[in-house]
Amino acid sequence: MTSVQELPIARLTERIRADLGEESVSLDPVRLERASVDWAQMSPILKAKLPAGRADLVVTPRSADEIPIVLRHCYEMGVPVTPRGTGLGNYGQAIPLQGGLVLDVSRCRTLVKIEDGVVTAEAGIRMRDLDNAVRQTGQELPIFPSTKGSTLGGFLAGGSGGTGSLIHGTNADGFVKALDVAVCDGSGMLRKVTGSATLPYVHAYGTTGIIARATVGLTPAYDWVGFFTAWPDYSSAADFLCSLRSVSPSPRLASLDEAPIVAALPADTALDPTRLSVRVIARAETIDELRRRVADGGGEVLAVREGPNGADRVSSLSFNHSTFHLQRKEPGYFHLEVAGELLWTSPGSVRAVFPETLLHLELMKTQVVGMLMARYESPEQVYDGMAQLAAMGVSIHSPHTWILERRIDGVRAVLAENDPRGLLNPGKLAL
Repeated sequence: MTSVQELPIARLTERIRADLGEESVSLDPVRLERASVDWAQMSPILKAKLPAGRADLVVTPRSADEIPIVLRHCYEMGVPVTPRGTGLGNYGQAIPLQGGLVLDVSRCRTLVKIEDGVVTAEAGIRMRDLDNAVRQTGQELPIFPSTKGSTLGGFLAGGSGGTGSLIHGTNADGFVKALDVAVCDGSGMLRKVTGSATLPYVHAYGTTGIIARATVGLTPAYDWVGFFTAWPDYSSAADFLCSLRSVSPSPRLASLDEAPIVAALPADTALDPTRLSVRVIARAETIDELRRRVADGGGEVLAVREGPNGADRVSSLSFNHSTFHLQRKEPGYFHLEVAGELLWTSPGSVRAVFPETLLHLELMKTQVVGMLMARYESPEQVYDGMAQLAAMGVSIHSPHTWILERRIDGVRAVLAENDPRGLLNPGKLAL
């Protein structure tokens, strides 16, 4: 590992300023600090390791075509480079563990073209702006992150699932049609990959190449409705959640929170802090059926909100947002990303592993996933509990490491060609 003191930052800064302009490079200490953090502090284990790295300079290219120019200079001078969208990752994806250059893609936000079934845009475009634009053509993004302020490149390189995953799976399940990728091989050129060849770059934290431009799929746009319900007990709420698989046309999102989590969410008349909450983004034509199912199951419909604000409200309370709000109210909680039938069929056995366990569930295309939240005691407690859960058959993805763990074989297959000097987001791979 190259020490930060040995990096030729001054010479690199001069080169990039000559090519991209003075305004594209920042050495401002405040900017460097802000560009060196994300939401890794949500993990008490990662929080104890912070600060874990600090950028030596921040470069903000104006277009996708300027990104490979930056990487060519980094390759020639041996300077690590870490990509950054809006810094909304939860695992330290955007932390420059070995210093060097942070490449902020937020100004690369050109919407290149919208076609029938696909849209092409630069990596820095916000998902909200992209979805708004394609909706004007009668189409919509089939999936998007729960935070629509995320960038397209950030969602593809650092995210996975989100709103729409109940129907379409994750961003690795055919959503990405083509990528223009900047690799760190000294070429200074963008490389186009299509179809399955895009997979080594999806949820790879930029370790295989930096996504500069992407073509992703579109579906016809629909009128989505936010549907809010309250339930007296976990069993009836979970039964309703899982029954939604048989609703046709399918909902886009379905989330469940236990009452203490609901009490930590932003106050809303559609949420009862004394009862469990199940929230759904559903097609307008299915609302009557959903009402019947709620009544039959012993729940209560608290609100039905039409228009984009209703659906966006449901999305904003999904996935890790529940963890964020609970931790704001109860700072002593940690979380694990979990999946499996036991979350639905035997929640008592799952809760018994950790003290004061609470569950947030999401209905996905092929399984029930969620966030297990419990009182934090020590790293050993977390790791021991993870082993117990795994032995029970609960699948776990740990948010307590910045080491990439998913589809690692595909990542390794392209590393030698794409990053021969090991400069792309170093420290994120266990090789």
